[in-house]
Amino acid sequence: MRLEEVNLFGVYVAPISIMIGVAWIVTLTLRRVADRFGLLRYVWNPSLFVCAVYVILLASIVLCCAH
Repeated sequence: MRLEEVNLFGVYVAPISIMIGVAWIVTLTLRRVADRFGLLRYVWNPSLFVCAVYVILLASIVLCCAH
């Protein structure tokens, strides 16, 4: 896939904007699942853990799209 601007309702946006949104939605979904099952109480700092998950997801999406 070539990383070119995406036409979103007549506005050209950078492809990283779309990737950031997708990673954020996936992170919110994973956080809700972790909250529902009580998994976040096992980590030292839940906010830092969620931030790390977001960065890992975003990096994975960028690497998959740029390959």
